[in-house]
Amino acid sequence: MNRPITRRGFLAASAVGLGGFALAACGSSGTSGSGSGSAIDGQAVAAAEARRPHTGRTVTADLVPQSVEVDLGGPTVRTLAYGDTVPGPLIRANVGDELAVRVTNRLDHPTSVHWHGIALRNDMDGAAPATPDIGAGGEFTYRFSVPDAGTYWAHPHVGLDTDYGLYLPVIVDDPREPGDYDAEWIVVLDDWTDGVGKSPQQIYDGLRRGDMSSMPGMGGNMNHGGEAGNLLGGDAGDVDYPYYLVNGRIPAAPAGFTAEPGQRVRIRIINAGADTAFRVALAGHQMTVTHTDGFPVVPVPTDAVLLGMGERYDVLVTVGDGVFPLVASAEGKNGQARALLTTGAGSAPDAAFRPSELDGRLVTVDDVVAAPDVMLPQGKPDVQLRADLAGDMMSYNWTINGRDYDHTRSLTIREGQRARLTFRNRSMMWHPMHLHGHTFQVLRADGTPGPRKDTVIVLPMRSVAVDLVADNPGDWMLHCHNAYHQDAGMMTSLDYVR
Repeated sequence: MNRPITRRGFLAASAVGLGGFALAACGSSGTSGSGSGSAIDGQAVAAAEARRPHTGRTVTADLVPQSVEVDLGGPTVRTLAYGDTVPGPLIRANVGDELAVRVTNRLDHPTSVHWHGIALRNDMDGAAPATPDIGAGGEFTYRFSVPDAGTYWAHPHVGLDTDYGLYLPVIVDDPREPGDYDAEWIVVLDDWTDGVGKSPQQIYDGLRRGDMSSMPGMGGNMNHGGEAGNLLGGDAGDVDYPYYLVNGRIPAAPAGFTAEPGQRVRIRIINAGADTAFRVALAGHQMTVTHTDGFPVVPVPTDAVLLGMGERYDVLVTVGDGVFPLVASAEGKNGQARALLTTGAGSAPDAAFRPSELDGRLVTVDDVVAAPDVMLPQGKPDVQLRADLAGDMMSYNWTINGRDYDHTRSLTIREGQRARLTFRNRSMMWHPMHLHGHTFQVLRADGTPGPRKDTVIVLPMRSVAVDLVADNPGDWMLHCHNAYHQDAGMMTSLDYVR
């Protein structure tokens, strides 16, 4: 059974006409247990929405989360998906457009759609309590403007539903962007168990009992190629998956993309996995990193990139002539996903082929810096915030600042403040930490600004500091994007107070 993530206190959102939403407090939206007593200011949320760019154009879409049979390229599984495809249908808009996405819930339990990385209005975020979940058989329309260009994605924020097929890419274009590429390839990575291995709930229940048989090297699958090297330190992950996918296909029956030799191809890479970081390379090619989590960076040449769950990287590649596998190696696990780029005659290598580029120059968050025009304002922070990350495999209880989510003490901030948030990892697991509703500037080890992101990897026994500007009022989730860590408690909120 998939449990909705719960928290004491509730805010009900009710539609007011077509253009906005009002928030009515029904108890505290601050900390559960010993709350901060904050309440979402509906007027402030509306004012922030009014400040976003608006083109007057509305892009509509329909999503139907349901139980459906999906062909993964040989294995046919019954899973949860949007419509009948994995990934779900692409949603695309321009900066300043309004999205109006109607969700009809055909699942037997509540669901939601979280718009990962988009700095949207709080009541449309798709995470309770700011946005109530959509009950079984219910319908809801998410309506919000999209303020920033970039590569984003959407997924539920209810229980373990992020480890099924409920995800889709969301692309926001800027018509003013020069567009110095000839073709675009959207690549969505995933780790897959539903219908071919243990269910996510069975995996979670086993982890809570201390059963480690699903972990890499502990009795799971070890025959899908790749190598078990791990640059993330400590444990690579909690689950050894039967398959790793690119665009919903297993390596033996890969998804494909066709281009012309010599074309510049923009590859938008999204890690939609629940427990797996991927090291990604295109055989026979060097890539240039141009964006992280939607925002441009000073271009960096590389052979491979490393993405934690929830992260996105955009790269540019000038493609050669032939057939080239794009390989996503499951970092620290013994498996890989792949797709094929075809530009001319040739045959693809074996599904287990590992490109040498995977062992070449590797770009991580430490190697990139935001482009000058997207740097956040620099200066001394008004407030210092801390998120200490802890937990262990035996009890499988994961916490932020010593508390799981049901007992959390929210971090608080005031509109207009500049905050420095420091993640301190006190565990032997790495954690991809994601903040809703904002982007932050990652600080490099020497204190200089790095990239703008919404999800950042925090290595075991290490710290990462990020700066953010409090310009989007509401109550916002802050959590590890490992689905199992999140469901076991590694989540809190950043609440605006007056």
